[in-house]
Formats: sequence, C-alpha cells, structure tokens
Amino acid sequence: MNRRNEATSETDRRPRRFDVCNGDADGLCAVRQWRLHEPCDSTLVTGLKREIELVERVDADAGDELLVCDISLARNRDAVLRLLERGVRVRYFDHHVAGEPLSHPGLELHVDTAPGVCTSAIVDRVLGGRHRRWAVVGAFGDNLDALARRLAAAAGLSADEVEQLRTLGEAINYNAYGESEADVLVPPARLYATIARHADPLAMLAREPVFGDLDARRRADLALAAGIEPHRQDARGSVLLLPDEAWSRRVVGCLANELARAAPERAHAVLLPTNGDAWRVSVRAPIAAPTGAGALCARFGGAGRAAAGGVDRLPASELPRFLDEFGAARWGER
Repeated sequence: MNRRNEATSETDRRPRRFDVCNGDADGLCAVRQWRLHEPCDSTLVTGLKREIELVERVDADAGDELLVCDISLARNRDAVLRLLERGVRVRYFDHHVAGEPLSHPGLELHVDTAPGVCTSAIVDRVLGGRHRRWAVVGAFGDNLDALARRLAAAAGLSADEVEQLRTLGEAINYNAYGESEADVLVPPARLYATIARHADPLAMLAREPVFGDLDARRRADLALAAGIEPHRQDARGSVLLLPDEAWSRRVVGCLANELARAAPERAHAVLLPTNGDAWRVSVRAPIAAPTGAGALCARFGGAGRAAAGGVDRLPASELPRFLDEFGAARWGER
C-alpha cells in the first residue's frame, strides 16, 4: 500500500466536503444558504472576484462532495469532469454561461442565465425561500435591485431592514475586488468565517463591526472615483479610465454598479490599468436593456453574464477596438 493509501485508508469511508465559490456577495451568500440548510464541516475554496478557475484547487477523491456556487462552469469544466471521473459528487449553482451541456450521474446542475437572476436566488428557489434574507443580500451585491426587492417583499422585510441588507450586500461585494488580497480589507475566506457564525444577516450586522468598516471604505473609494471625468460618454454609453491605485482596484466593481444605477439607460465600462501594458475591464449593460455585456467581453477574451461582464487583461493595443465595439453594441438583443 502506498503512502497516500496508508494516509487515507482510515478515512476514505467518510466523505470530505468542499464549498467552492466566488468571493463576492452572491457567491458567499449562496454557500451560506446551503450550509444553513445542510450543515456540515466543509473546506471553503474561494478567492477574489476575478479568481474564477477555483475547482482546480480542490483535491477530492471518490465519495467526497463538492458544492460550487457562482463561478462559470465553462471556465471550470475540465476540473469538474476530472473530479466527477474520480467519483466525486458535485452540486453546482450558477447564473453564468455554462458552455456546452454537461451531464453526469454525479452532477446536480442548477444553472439559470436569465438576466435578472443571480446564484443566491437560484439557491433560494431550490430551498423554497428558507434562508431568503441571505438571498436578498446576494442579489443586492450583484446589483439586481429589482430582484432583491422582490425577494425582500416575499420575506416580509421592512424598508429599514431592506436598506440594511442592501448596504451589507454592496459592502461584501466591494470587498471581493482587488489585484491581490493586499488590496482588500478582509480576504474573502476570512470574511466568510465571520458570515458563517450567523444564521441571520441582520443579527450579524448588529454584532460584527467589520461590515460597517467595509461600507465606510467603499464610500471613501467611491468619493475618490467621483472626481474622474469620463473618457467617453454619450446617450448610449459611458467609459471611465481609472488610475493605477489600490483604491481603484477595490472600487472598480461597485463603481460600475453605481454608475449603472445612476444612468440606467446607458451601458458602462470601467477600465483599470494592469501589468503596465493592459487594462482590466468591467462592463455593465444598461439596466433598461440588460443583455450583451458577457458577449462583448467574450470577444476580448473575457466572460460574464448578460447584464455584467469583464475582461481580465485587455492589451493596450486592443483598447481602441474595444471602445469602438462598446460604442456600437446593440444592448438588449438576445
């Protein structure tokens, strides 16, 4: 018997569980809902917003179980297939484009790419609304205001409670953006450890000052961004070029969401310098016509969903072409 078999022989009848998710509000809140429904000891695998290929970090074996939330199946397909072939059971919730259909006896797949849906809402649907307050937080974090308010109304929340959950979702989402963990106030895995101590997000807000700290820093970064004039702007779209600063790296996602809410008839692109000769891009389709963002980003090596997308690395030489295609995009078409 080799060393690996010796090490695992006593425990290979006891499945290990792994929770894999995006480190933004939608990903963390989706996992929280499921773990309230099905409590267990599990290993969390998460990262910053742009860290998508997370399943490949999981070293699971036959009989182990994987919960995956809010990361693209298209970007994790090979890693998921590899684990399924080992005998790992995978439960997958997501709202991004999944790529080619995938079917396997060990895979339970819940994917809905409709523009007004987020992963937390998909989990909420499967669980029959049992932990809906967390779904409200996730939806607000994903800039799906109408969805969040519908879920909040169904949960019987007051206007003040809705506002608290909106602020919480935006703060958690803000914390997921950065070039590295040095940019953020709390690494997403550590933030989830705080979240996991609470069944109710409203009670958590009253007891955990870190979320107020996150919101204060988010507002300060947004104030810095407010001083930057658009690079291009017309009735259909707006483009903002941020400086190469830590606050820019933190604020890029929530800034794109704020701009989208402030001007719902426009598309918005927020670009951030990266690696000296490239741009990192966040795109929001107009809220009034919320499709086309992911498709636009895919043409430049990025990804996303109908209403929002991104490009991790847009070469500087490609910036003029990106700006032209952004300006010519036909938002709202399916």
